[in-house]
Amino acid sequence: VHLVESGGGLVQPGGSLRLSCKASGLTFSSYALSWYRQAPGKERELVADITSAGGSTNYADSVKGRFTISRDNAKNTVYLQMNSLKPEDTAVYYCNAKRNWYAYWGQGTQVTVSS
Repeated sequence: VHLVESGGGLVQPGGSLRLSCKASGLTFSSYALSWYRQAPGKERELVADITSAGGSTNYADSVKGRFTISRDNAKNTVYLQMNSLKPEDTAVYYCNAKRNWYAYWGQGTQVTVSS
């Protein structure tokens, strides 16, 4: 199983980025998907998640109204659209695929919000 994130980078406050995570080696449509992030010196935290069918999403309070998680099961890809970015959004962002007791992680992509 491989999860490969992309789309991170340096962006100014107020800007936008779209992260992608492409999966292979698993039945993608059967897995719930999540985005987590970890800032330096802090624990990894859940940012957003989406059910296997895509019918339900959940967001951390800190990103509600700014971030949107979505999935394309035909492309085995999950996305995180991030708008109105703030310096406190700076972190390494990881995607996670989970089904029952199976969970897989990507290698992470760095997002830096700075002027």
